[in-house]
Amino acid sequence: MTQAKNRQILLAARPSGAPTAENFDLVEREVPTAGPGQMLLRTLFLSLDPYMRGRMNDGPSYAEPVAVGGVMTAGTVCEVVESKLEGYTAGDIVLAGSGWQDYALSDGEAVRKLDPDAGPLSYALGVLGMPGFTAYIGLLHIGQPKAGETVVVSAASGAVGSVVGQIAKLRGCRVVGVAGTPEKCDYVTQELGFDVCVNYKDADFADQLAAACPDGIDIYYENVGGAVFQAVVPLLNTWARIPICGMIAHYNATALPEGPDRTPLLMRNILTKRLLVRGFIIFDHYADFPAFFSEMTAWLKDGSVRYREDMVEGLETAPEAFMGLLEGRNFGKLVVKVAGPSS
Repeated sequence: MTQAKNRQILLAARPSGAPTAENFDLVEREVPTAGPGQMLLRTLFLSLDPYMRGRMNDGPSYAEPVAVGGVMTAGTVCEVVESKLEGYTAGDIVLAGSGWQDYALSDGEAVRKLDPDAGPLSYALGVLGMPGFTAYIGLLHIGQPKAGETVVVSAASGAVGSVVGQIAKLRGCRVVGVAGTPEKCDYVTQELGFDVCVNYKDADFADQLAAACPDGIDIYYENVGGAVFQAVVPLLNTWARIPICGMIAHYNATALPEGPDRTPLLMRNILTKRLLVRGFIIFDHYADFPAFFSEMTAWLKDGSVRYREDMVEGLETAPEAFMGLLEGRNFGKLVVKVAGPSS
């Protein structure tokens, strides 16, 4: 059964600095009807991720920006309401990219059926989806961890960092997390099994990080940038690897940070220590998704990997929750529960 209206959250205006409520607009429109070769999707779960901040800007990037007046982009878990598309029937549960809205039409492009037996449906937006896959590819393909090495993970309690650290432990590494509250640090060590976790908000953070890495750093998994990266650079070992999947400390910046210019110091470290610094975008690696999915499903089932969600209720809560995500207020993978399945 469909409701009378389709609620949508639109990009009302491009933000300058941190997004505010004025950058979003909640509207109601008619629920669309599926035509030939289409299916109507109803959103059950909506993923909120840091990359969305970049999509709010109008500038060159690896993906097209959201248009002003357009529906905010997002990965979604949806139920098929009606289908005129071969291979899909009403009641199917799929992974899609239908954005911040209750209903959307799809021609099946970039849609994948989900197996409810693989885990909770919302996991397809997290540990069994893009964030978990990002952790897997960045660490194993770029970081290439070896037993006994020291791995430092920023945003260690988040959707990506929490998985990075646990995979590194499975590979026999010493793992040091970086998080923003004592509660998150406790979770990272006591629940996820990291060896140490350091609070980047502590005044002596750089000293604490150095003490936690007496043998230096072999892999730094970069989610954050800013002061965390500055504290890491002097500790990097020769041949260290730095997979870069995010720079959340800078997403709301309106200008380059004030001096001093640390670029020469960084470049000298890259040269003299023969560092590998590599950015990556996960959609370049989807040929490896089946291998990831098989391993991660097994790790979840046998308890080798633990996972935490920060679930909020209602489509209307998405803007406030997203703004909190950019400030680090979430604890685990941030997901909006929009609706329950019909059966």
